[in-house]
Amino acid sequence: MLNICPLCHGTELLVYHQDKKRDYHQCQICQLVSVPPEFYLSAEAEKAEYDKHENRADDLGYQTFLNRTLEPLLSRVSTSAKGLDFGCGEGKALSMMAKARGYQIDNYDLYYANNPEALARQYDFITLTEVIEHVSDAAGLLAQLDRLLKPNGILAVMTKRVQDQTAFTRWHYKNDPTHINFYAEATFEWLAHHYGWRLEIIDKDVVFLYKEMHKVN
Repeated sequence: MLNICPLCHGTELLVYHQDKKRDYHQCQICQLVSVPPEFYLSAEAEKAEYDKHENRADDLGYQTFLNRTLEPLLSRVSTSAKGLDFGCGEGKALSMMAKARGYQIDNYDLYYANNPEALARQYDFITLTEVIEHVSDAAGLLAQLDRLLKPNGILAVMTKRVQDQTAFTRWHYKNDPTHINFYAEATFEWLAHHYGWRLEIIDKDVVFLYKEMHKVN
């Protein structure tokens, strides 16, 4: 079977790593490391994994974790800006934290907040905290987010980034069976170039992508 990159749809994929449970291939165009579709969980099994998470809005440790994305984001947008937390999870913690600071954020999650009306609007900023690595159709997801984001909007992504093959072999992040796409800094650079966005590296696992004014669709 021909492997196709789920992000750029390139066919230049090379084996990056193999373990007892899965294979991992790297695209030579956008540098995304992906798990082939035969290793994907069913929707039921995937939700069962998510149901094990206890990411409560009142958990101070979890708030500290989310603030690594939220605080730099809110420092870049006004309180009049409207946001979307895409893949908000059961606890909807990030939107509650933002609301306490005077910001309005809608929630969307395939399993826990499946509100189609939230995907019918456009937003000044969108957050994806530990979400992008779970989504199989990477190209479809980014195209959808581009449609949802207003010109001059910010896409704030939190996901641990691929460093190199040696680090990948001992990387705990790859062991989560719901993690199927792994992004490198070079992958975000490819994304920025592809969409005409501007990339800002915020932290070791946080990047902001700015939708420049000339990009209107």
